[in-house]
Formats: sequence, C-alpha cells, structure tokens
Amino acid sequence: MIEERKVSSEKAVLIGVVTQHQDEQQSNEYLDELEFLTLTAGGEAVKRFTQKLEMPNPKTFIGAGKLEDVRAYMEAHHIETAIFDDELSSSQLRNIEKVLDCKVLDRTNLILDIFASRAQTSYARTQVELAQCQYLLPRLTRLWTHLERQKGGIGMRGPGETEIETDRRIIRDKITLLKKKLKIIDKQMAVQRKNRGKMVRVALVGYTNVGKSTLMNVVSKSDVFAENKLFATLDTTVRKVVIKNIPFLLTDTVGFIRKLPTQLVESFKSTLDEVREADLLLHVVDISHPNFEDHIASVNKILDEIKSLDKPTLMVFNKIDAYQHETIDEDDLVTEKTKVHFTLAEWEKTWMNKLNNNCIFISALNKENLEDFRVKVFEEVKKIHITRFPYNDFLYEEYTEEDS
Repeated sequence: MIEERKVSSEKAVLIGVVTQHQDEQQSNEYLDELEFLTLTAGGEAVKRFTQKLEMPNPKTFIGAGKLEDVRAYMEAHHIETAIFDDELSSSQLRNIEKVLDCKVLDRTNLILDIFASRAQTSYARTQVELAQCQYLLPRLTRLWTHLERQKGGIGMRGPGETEIETDRRIIRDKITLLKKKLKIIDKQMAVQRKNRGKMVRVALVGYTNVGKSTLMNVVSKSDVFAENKLFATLDTTVRKVVIKNIPFLLTDTVGFIRKLPTQLVESFKSTLDEVREADLLLHVVDISHPNFEDHIASVNKILDEIKSLDKPTLMVFNKIDAYQHETIDEDDLVTEKTKVHFTLAEWEKTWMNKLNNNCIFISALNKENLEDFRVKVFEEVKKIHITRFPYNDFLYEEYTEEDS
C-alpha cells in the first residue's frame, strides 16, 4: 500500500475556514503550516481560499459560492489538486469532488502521505500503513463513484455494493493483520527497553522541524537524518551518551504537530512509549518561529494525553541564530510594544522566568551555548542517577567544560 514515488512540483490550492473556534489569525497560521506540509510532500501552494463561517459546511466544508470560486480559479490556472486544512468526511469528499472534478486531499491525508514517503524501517512503514487503512475504511464509497447510479432497491442490486463490501472486508482484515504485527513488534521493543536496565532515559520531544535530530547529532556525535522539512525523522533513534562520567540513553522521537491525525497517535503507540518511559524530557522549541508558544501548547496537549506532562522537563529553546525581533522607531509613539518586539533577554523575563532555571537558549546548528546545555542536562540526569546508584559518589563532581 505504501510506495515510494517522486512528486514533481504539483500545484495546489489551499482551503481553510474562519470559525468561532478558529479566528482569522489562527486560520492563517494553520494555512502557513499546511503550505509547509504541501512543500514537504513535493507540492507547491499557489493560492489560498478562506471563508468565514459559524462552522464548516457539513456537505462541502465551505459554502457553494466559495467552492464555485475555487473551481473557476483551478480551471483557469490548470490546477488539479485542492487541499483542505481539516479532516473531511466521506460525504464531504464526494460532494467536493463532484464540484471541483479534481484530486481533493485533506490535512490528514496529506500528513499520512508525508509519513508514507518518510518511513524507512519496516516498523515505521507498518505503523503508517495501519494509519492509512484506518483513514481509508470509512471513505471507501467514494472510490466507487462510477457505480453511483446503482441506488439499491428492487432490480437495482448491482456489483457495486458487492465490490465495496469486499473492499471493506479486505481493509478490515488488513487492519487486523497490521495490528497483530505491531503487537508483536511492540512486545519486542518493550523487551529492548527493559533490557536497557536502570540507565537514565532522556527523550527529545517537540514540534516537528524544531531541530531535535540536529541536536541529537551534536550531543551524541551520531548521524541521524536531519532536514529543514516537516517529519524528517519518523523512526525512533536511541543513542548512549556520556557527560562527565554519567552515561544515559538519548532518544530522538517523531515530531508533533497541531491537528495530529488520531490514526497516527494510535499507530505510533510504541514511539510514544519511548516518551512515556523516559525519566527526563528535553522539550525542544524553535524560538525563531512566530507561533512557538502555540507549538509548546500543542506538544503539552499530546504529552498530557499520553500521561507524560508531569515528567521532569528541560525546555530547550533552539535556533537562536535565526531569531529576529521587530523594532520600534524611537519617533514612533503609536506602535505598542508586543511579543514580536521582544529580544531573547526580554523573553527570559516573561513566563520563562518561572521555569525554575529549567530552560536554556541554544543553537544546535551553530553549536551556540552547547556547553551550558550539557551542564544543565548533566545536573538533571545526575538527580535521577543518584537515586538509582547512590553508591557511585565519585561520579557526582561538578561538571566542567573540560569534561565535555
């Protein structure tokens, strides 16, 4: 089901809504992210369409008039792909395809497609395939639109119904098979985690594309794949790291994202188990991203869902080399100073000051402040290590730069 394929810059339009639960600013932020997802998938977003609605249209997501505007633009510019910023139901997909007569994707489908192209190991491919099957099952009917004239009833029971039911059974059997396969792998990975003994486990968590893999490479001196695209890393990587005389295991995990498909949360259970069983979390944040506070909230929400929010956590604000703040001219008496004008020093005096010194500003790419980072990680790991190995007193000397 999952196959590698090269995608030439496929042009697409992006479609979102402004609702009572999602204001215009949030809608634009989500569309920015959707554009990055499209780029990661090998596409090119050429136009955005948004509409203000109390709630998405249950039939076509957006209104009929706006959908007609989308169709006219796509037809005039020879664009054959429309991407919606929310998950569409089977009926919505079918109705939209009837009007647009083109390929229609939703946010979930796009993310699953990226995961499918990024999965390298058999385990990751199995996880993604399970998520794809779970997404596909309720949407099978739209694959048989060429048989829609067969409405059922006396004399109208045709092969379409049989083919759909056959496909549903095949998909259900496939889901059952994949779940069994994942259970076996989950048990194997649980044994692997158990065999690591009492060594302290540290997990890198954070939003996608915040620099976790780059930091992993710098700290562990390994060669984990890193790229400036979303979900560059899907497979969990574990490396043994030693700071001073204290060894610990450092795990790089898959990045989180807003509106993360529920199918992926379920199928990537074992990856999340690495987070659940970690003793210390390094929550990596892209401080240069204008919406980094929202990213923190999204990650914390998922950590809360997997019951890992209360773990000891070190906030690692990465990409300080890329951080830029807006300035206000001295003669400008109108513009009010907001967060976009904060320097890094001013950010440190905000809510970050209440983190009890459990935060650090670094650049993993340029290796800025990495010694301070190592000191903080050493101190946090030492707190956990000393409770498990209290007899190793000789290990607990102060960390110095020469020890790195």
